[in-house]
Amino acid sequence: MTADPHSTSPETAAPRRSLLERAAAPLLALLFLAGLAGLAGTTGWDEVAAQVGRLGPWQIALLLMLSLANYALRGLRWHLFAHHLGLPTGPWQDLRHFLGGFAMVITPGRVGELVRMRWLKRETGWAYERTAPLALLDRAADLAAMAILLGLSAALASSALAGAVPVTLLALAAAFLATRPRLVAGAVTLMHRATGRMPRLFARLRAAARSLDRVAGWRVMLPALALGMAGWLAEGYALHLLLGWMGAEIGLGKAMAVFVFATIAGNLTGAPGGLGGAEAAMIALLALDGVPMEISIPATAIIRVTTLWFALGIGLVIFPFAERLSLRGRHGLENR
Repeated sequence: MTADPHSTSPETAAPRRSLLERAAAPLLALLFLAGLAGLAGTTGWDEVAAQVGRLGPWQIALLLMLSLANYALRGLRWHLFAHHLGLPTGPWQDLRHFLGGFAMVITPGRVGELVRMRWLKRETGWAYERTAPLALLDRAADLAAMAILLGLSAALASSALAGAVPVTLLALAAAFLATRPRLVAGAVTLMHRATGRMPRLFARLRAAARSLDRVAGWRVMLPALALGMAGWLAEGYALHLLLGWMGAEIGLGKAMAVFVFATIAGNLTGAPGGLGGAEAAMIALLALDGVPMEISIPATAIIRVTTLWFALGIGLVIFPFAERLSLRGRHGLENR
């Protein structure tokens, strides 16, 4: 088997990887507790408990099923990108990586993507720069899908959501730029010239940008957009149902616009999982639409528990299995 010139040998990587693995569990626990404290501070657990008590088990189950549909559709999109990138992985393997990465959803800096790439390196031998386009395309496809949904839902709503048009345009522009190999490579080159340091790192980033050519075409991006839009539509519809059950029916268009706008706003804050920003935006937008605070606060908390925190729960369940299977894949590559 020909060694990848950009990959690190198992012998040199083992001590560093061992240290990271020993630190991962306590760090994740601390971040998880910090995330719970942040959610409780922004929404209030008393209101959450009261509203959950008013909902039947089948209603909670339906909200969770809609979120699960979102994750499954976006996991299928991850497999679509991996397949066209040329990765020798199957659909269940890709879904395991995608869902397992949710264990890091409340960690800073999108650590989930790094964990997924580490699993791919162990199981396929591909270096990080060769799998980096997966994370970039996944983020760009989410931005584009949510931007289109935001524009459509704001147009269908009886009153346009303030700020929907510029946010839609900015998200679409960012998604377009992130999937243009020449533009990404040019931006990396400019950054290298500005810093004048770390030439090997920037060379790897340029190599990752060039590999976007294989997956950034419309034949791949159109079905990817469709999958992403269907997934986010499911979670927006969950908010619409929840508000109706609580007696605050505002219409599907408005509910979808509020959900997508708040999700994008939370991501723009840079906080892990959009914590704080997404909740504040959702409560404010619902209040502007006449939804009383005694409904908007618990509704926001419940929808976040059944989306963000449900994703974290799925990730924590799958993470140890994905970690164990990736280690087996690494040993298999080393023995070839």
